[in-house]
Amino acid sequence: MSDSSGWGPSGPYGGAPGGWGWMPPPPPPKPGVIPLAPLGVDTVLGGAFVTMRRYARPLFGLAALVGLCLAALTLGMAGLAYAATADQLHRISAAPRTADWTDIRAVLVAFGTMWAVGLLVALVANAFIQASSAATLHDAVLGRRAHIGGVWRRAWPRTPSVFGVMLLMGLIVVIPLALFALMSVALVVSVTTSEPFVSVGAIFLLLLLSVPLTIWLYVLFSFAPAAAVLEGASPLTAMRRSVRLMRGTWWRTFGITLLGGLIAVIASLVIRLPLMFAMPTPQPYVPSAQPPPDAADVFAQLIPEMGPYLVLSLIVGVVTQMFSMVFMPLVTNLLYIDQRIRREGLADVLMRVAVIPESPGGPDAPGAPGAPGSVQ
Repeated sequence: MSDSSGWGPSGPYGGAPGGWGWMPPPPPPKPGVIPLAPLGVDTVLGGAFVTMRRYARPLFGLAALVGLCLAALTLGMAGLAYAATADQLHRISAAPRTADWTDIRAVLVAFGTMWAVGLLVALVANAFIQASSAATLHDAVLGRRAHIGGVWRRAWPRTPSVFGVMLLMGLIVVIPLALFALMSVALVVSVTTSEPFVSVGAIFLLLLLSVPLTIWLYVLFSFAPAAAVLEGASPLTAMRRSVRLMRGTWWRTFGITLLGGLIAVIASLVIRLPLMFAMPTPQPYVPSAQPPPDAADVFAQLIPEMGPYLVLSLIVGVVTQMFSMVFMPLVTNLLYIDQRIRREGLADVLMRVAVIPESPGGPDAPGAPGAPGSVQ
């Protein structure tokens, strides 16, 4: 007696009519930008590009809005710092060799405060962009609409948690930077005084050892921002969640993230390359026909062409930065979803949510299937 269960016409894979045969299983459901199944490298990277194309308005619209607010705030703080220290700056520039320490201290305090506040605001802006990318991807995976207002209402409450994760992850990066700064100071002191401040070789060895450790920890916690947004977790809970999801998949996550970073760098170079050839250059100097030009003549000659070139360079720089700020979080968030599909059966949950019609108030309405924290 033969057992053909699972392989014949009545099996789960079907068969050719009137005989034995095998048909491949149906493709996994795909309500949104990715199939609800374990994702490959091409699906992760392709899903990031498809999400940027279909949901460009909430992704890049919010990123541009945050960038404009950040630029306006930075210029405003710079103006306030200059207005508060205009007299000191005038005295320092008029007699730099006899500048009073009181004036120098006032300038350092004003512009140092401006730099610290600007850095803090830039970190908050980056945290919000990461939160908005995760909130937009939540709808993109379910195939739902995503509007700027709805994404804002979802992302802003989770921004403090993402900001906390970024601060904790930033402490990891501080270690090699501090060792590098200490090695540089030790090297300068040793060269100028001919006396060893500390062992430069020992610091260099510690730097070499800390770089791999920093990379390992950074990748280990890379799922934390996604967990902070999509699961509503606190910073510490999100980092512990990232460690659990990363078990056994560190090298895969590192490789795909590195590939995504290389794609972002190559895209930036491709966009910037035409600007390198379009950079204004002075007219060639002909010794027999004209006297050698001085620096003032060359500068005056380039002024009419440098204005449009600088404006275009600024626009291209903003575009490439926005691409990197949106693309890399999407790649990381898709890897996070992939791990939850593989380990926790998230595909079944997402499929059940995707077939439920949206509430009249939209996907961000309270209690809606697509509301933050509903798929955990």
